[in-house]
Amino acid sequence: MADRKIRVLLVDDHQVVRRGLRTFLEVQDDIEVVGEAGDGAEGVARAEELKPHVVLMDVKMPGMDGVEALRKLRELANPAKVLIVTSFTEQRTVVPALRAGASGYVYKDVDPEALAGAIRSVHAGHVLLQPEVAVALLSEDDSPGGTGRGGSLTEREREVLGLIADGRSNREIARALVLSEKTVKTHVSNILMKLDLADRTQAALWAVRHGLTG
Repeated sequence: MADRKIRVLLVDDHQVVRRGLRTFLEVQDDIEVVGEAGDGAEGVARAEELKPHVVLMDVKMPGMDGVEALRKLRELANPAKVLIVTSFTEQRTVVPALRAGASGYVYKDVDPEALAGAIRSVHAGHVLLQPEVAVALLSEDDSPGGTGRGGSLTEREREVLGLIADGRSNREIARALVLSEKTVKTHVSNILMKLDLADRTQAALWAVRHGLTG
């Protein structure tokens, strides 16, 4: 049904890329492309207007780039999940985007089914961290949240954090730990507060860096 479709906004300065992404997605029964934007500033404005569930966004764009647009998107009342669309050689731009709040990334030559799967995944609350980016994150010294703060987490919160880093949604964490989804949300809120992190993406990065993954 139309009201249950995942609403997607495409943000890329290359029209041919946007056209290709739209072509990929228009054949998916559960995904609807609700709009397009050619730069970060327009993307933020369109997101505020159209209220998409997921934003597919390039990082390198004229004017406001993807990282700055991510920061602006997080200030909206109902921020969308952001999936970065990048080329294979742009790992150094992917890491700042993840730190700014992106839920993951895909390559511009992504297989259509893999693209649709990634959109469904971030919409469901997953964080998409591929091994090579996790390695890059682990090699950096400016990870959000201090190392010592992990000691303030309860054992249950550490379990929840580890599952977040494994890409589990709140519903999946609830099933795995035999908890209610509401209780999991409370644990996630407490984790973010204790570690002084902005969102579950940063929480996943923190967990990877501090060895809490499964």
